[in-house]
Amino acid sequence: MNFGTTEIILVVAVLFLLFGASRLPQLAKSLGQSRKAFKEGMREAEEDERAEQAKLAAKAEPPKISPVNDEGLSEK
Repeated sequence: MNFGTTEIILVVAVLFLLFGASRLPQLAKSLGQSRKAFKEGMREAEEDERAEQAKLAAKAEPPKISPVNDEGLSEK
């Protein structure tokens, strides 16, 4: 969804009317901090998931191959 200049100006004007010019910097700061915390949480979750997958991959044993006896196959 792309916002044009007109839409952005309209949204800012509505925000000025609703909250006043003194509260907008506080709201912007709070929004920026929330966004930063969200991104950090997502990054930590991705790192935890990668670490868990690596841990499971390290624990996985390679498949064991049993020797095949040709004599047993021809008797059946």
